[in-house]
Amino acid sequence: MVALRSLIASATLVSFAFTGTAALADVTADQVWQDWKAYLATFGYEVSGDEQQSGNTLAISNIAMTVSVPDTSGFATLRMSRMDLTENDDGTVSIILPDTTPIALVTEVEPGKTTTATMEFGQSELDMTVSGTPDAMQYDYAADAISLVLNALDVDGETIDIGAANITLANIKGSSTSLDAGETRDVRQKMTAGPVTYELDFTDPTEGGHLALTGSFANTAFDSEVSLPPEIDNTDIAASLDAGFRFDSGMTYQDAGAAYRIEGDGDTLEGTTASASGSISSAIGVDGLEYEAEGRDISVALTGSDLPFPVTFGMARSGVRMQMPVSQGEEAQDFAFAMELGDFTLSDTIWSVFDPAGQLPRDPATIAFDLSGKGRLFVDLLNAEQMEDLGASGDTPGELQSLNLNSLVVAAAGAILTGDGAVTFDNSDLTSFGGVPAPEGAVDLKLVGGNGLLDRLIAMGFVPQEQAMTVRMMVGMFAVAGEGEDTLTSRIEVNEQGHVMANGQRLR
Repeated sequence: MVALRSLIASATLVSFAFTGTAALADVTADQVWQDWKAYLATFGYEVSGDEQQSGNTLAISNIAMTVSVPDTSGFATLRMSRMDLTENDDGTVSIILPDTTPIALVTEVEPGKTTTATMEFGQSELDMTVSGTPDAMQYDYAADAISLVLNALDVDGETIDIGAANITLANIKGSSTSLDAGETRDVRQKMTAGPVTYELDFTDPTEGGHLALTGSFANTAFDSEVSLPPEIDNTDIAASLDAGFRFDSGMTYQDAGAAYRIEGDGDTLEGTTASASGSISSAIGVDGLEYEAEGRDISVALTGSDLPFPVTFGMARSGVRMQMPVSQGEEAQDFAFAMELGDFTLSDTIWSVFDPAGQLPRDPATIAFDLSGKGRLFVDLLNAEQMEDLGASGDTPGELQSLNLNSLVVAAAGAILTGDGAVTFDNSDLTSFGGVPAPEGAVDLKLVGGNGLLDRLIAMGFVPQEQAMTVRMMVGMFAVAGEGEDTLTSRIEVNEQGHVMANGQRLR
């Protein structure tokens, strides 16, 4: 809870400092500056700076943005050295930053516990222009490159060894618009960049471990939509959602790669990863939380002191999707969870360890499932007070009303298991199934190639004959022969009387 609220607060602070959110837009330099301060104040930030007007330019130096850290008596302050707001003849305002801007982020969670991050923001040929009116504003910006470098990190007076920590985005182009939607202010942003490079070299001051990481994207695109109520309470995200706060974002990338080395306790691990393309999207609002990520043509290579040989594997597809409610309500709400590891392959080196004779088919393997359903929450998951009360009482946070297995695929070593089904739950009946809401529904499964795989495992010595016989007997209780060679099907059903059936035969 605290981490989520801190993340939202930090992301807001940094985005306003560097990307020039459209909420700053207006026709005069002073209006831009005043609107920035008023806008950030809705998030609980206090903004200050030394102002000096010279002709058509308002120079602001010693900029400080301070926000309290949720659930503590501490604060976080972001300091920037300078920016100039210049009024143009066409009624627009240009935001001008130095080629390099020193930045300090100071966080004091409790008295005497201070963390200071000293950074440097760099830009090359940055052109940022504000146009429009107070009710319909637009930012347009472009740059050959921007960068952020962490130069030093001090925690409670102790300097942390940061060999390198930086990110650079080249060929940036983007726009941002802000519209007064009545009860909320809606901000939309789009940005493209590429290549993007990053580097991290870090030594743990307590354990002595070391991490070195480098990576890049050939290009990336980002878009977001934010609905902002008049005031946002960083200490009560649930209340902000009820007031209309919503955030949607999406990112795509191509040709991503990374290399890393981890050292600690005399051990080392080195690895490389690569992906041809991918995407990440997320959303949060009163109707729930959503997250989805996907990668294509992924490859991974690992070597290390604890690995007897190099490990390499790859996937044509990898993805995860999640949807869940966060707010209490009388009506049922949707949830979903899906995952896929598609066309997973291992190197011949790994195969030769447990199958040197090549008896198992080495076709790409797939594990994928897609679940969805409906449930009802009794509490707001993002309300700290309600969650603390829930933990103290031991009550359940909600109830499951239905669960759908939209698809199931497990394919490996010449066998494939597929399935689907749907189950509903009677939350008024907690006795029929030992405290679990009584289910009603069915799941259909199909296995092709299972007997052939078992025969190969017996021949390889992985499964003794007597254990194989037990497996076949158990399968015979739950499955029947289907159409086609080496095909088994099974329908597991729970009827309204609470009887558990397998292919029409009662098991319970």
